[in-house]
Amino acid sequence: MSKRITYYFSPVSPWSYLGHARLGEIAARHGATVDYVPITVSGIFPRTGGVPLPKRAPERQAYRLAELRRWPRLLGIPLNPQPKYFPVDDRPAARLLLTAKARGHDIAELTLAIQRACWAEERDIADHATLGEIADSYGLDGRALLQEADTESGQQRLDEACEQAIAAGCFGAPWYDVDGEPFWGQDRLELVEKKLAGEL
Repeated sequence: MSKRITYYFSPVSPWSYLGHARLGEIAARHGATVDYVPITVSGIFPRTGGVPLPKRAPERQAYRLAELRRWPRLLGIPLNPQPKYFPVDDRPAARLLLTAKARGHDIAELTLAIQRACWAEERDIADHATLGEIADSYGLDGRALLQEADTESGQQRLDEACEQAIAAGCFGAPWYDVDGEPFWGQDRLELVEKKLAGEL
């Protein structure tokens, strides 16, 4: 029986970025498929009790930065805890990714490139020119994808993705659903792997 992971993520989430490549590696080891579902935190947080980063208590913000310094060192992944373009609107990137997915493209590598642009390359992933360049670099027609992503149907895809995530119990990113069992955060990937191995 094939194993399936539904992966809900925000393109601007540093935690999604830190776990993205490892998820693919884990899935490959266990013969699992990954359904990549971009969402926007603005479509999730208000309905699930989440608080946007600027409104969190200083103590919570300070601890987040401490973790964002620890985890990249542990994992060997380049990450600037306070990038030039953050906070940034994640909706343009999410709509682009969902449009590419709707056209039949595998968005795993494109997603990682967009995440890396924000967290390691000091690029603005809400900027259409930036997103178009990234898409073009993967052999896609960035301009055409962005034009479609900016339509009503592009926004509808994002709204539907957020509804799907909430129906699955998602309240943060990254969120991994393995056969109906939820796992929140890249620091739960060890548990995801144990679930796939039949050890949980």
